[in-house]
Amino acid sequence: MDNMPASLSTRIAPANLLQDRVILLTGAANGIGQAVVKAMAAHGATTILLDRDVPGLEQTYDEIVAAGHPEPAIYPLDLQGAEPDDYTRLAATLTDEFGHLDGLIHNAAQLGALVPFANFDNELWFQTLQANLNAPYLLTMACLGLLNASKDATIVFTSDAAGRKGTAYWGAYGVSKAGMEVFMQTLAEELEANTPIRVNSIDPGPVHTALRRIAYPAEDSSTLRSPADVTRAFLYLAGPESRGITGQQFTLEEML
Repeated sequence: MDNMPASLSTRIAPANLLQDRVILLTGAANGIGQAVVKAMAAHGATTILLDRDVPGLEQTYDEIVAAGHPEPAIYPLDLQGAEPDDYTRLAATLTDEFGHLDGLIHNAAQLGALVPFANFDNELWFQTLQANLNAPYLLTMACLGLLNASKDATIVFTSDAAGRKGTAYWGAYGVSKAGMEVFMQTLAEELEANTPIRVNSIDPGPVHTALRRIAYPAEDSSTLRSPADVTRAFLYLAGPESRGITGQQFTLEEML
């Protein structure tokens, strides 16, 4: 991590940081995903907004266009229910429309339930792993050719402390995030030598999002960062500043 700036909080990202880059982000309709995709568009990226929340996607699209940033594309998809063929069709569409991808940001997640494993519902287990682990795998594999067509591509996984150390009651969410971390590290090693693709994860820590409110309903949200507060770290990982950095598990605290 020698290339990483000592602090991103005091650095202003250049307005053209992501100029001419095409970046796909999941969970783009709200929360961290919406804030990050708007920040990327503001720094010149052509963004592809993926989520199952169509009204939220349309609102994000409208805000990006109204701000005068590059016109984004909307791709509605329910990651929990999507089949392998759905990802193949997505990749074919992106190939026809863009020809390559410079960034793939895995941000969408499902919390599941915070209960002991002894009480965990089997169907909810499958649904949570499908959305949080299987879907990022399938999407990444479908998009590898598009990412290889870029001269400088990045894959970023939004992580969580629950996936880096087992914590009671975090159930399928914690297990899926842990699996995602191993997937990230394995993929980074496999791609490092012969491709232009770098792969990293970032744990943004406590952020005022809908998922956080479900997990901690009694928490004072005024003590939390807003989604906009975490965007600079994602810009860094998506842009040319992070070239040569791969296989790393970042936390927002160490970057800011």
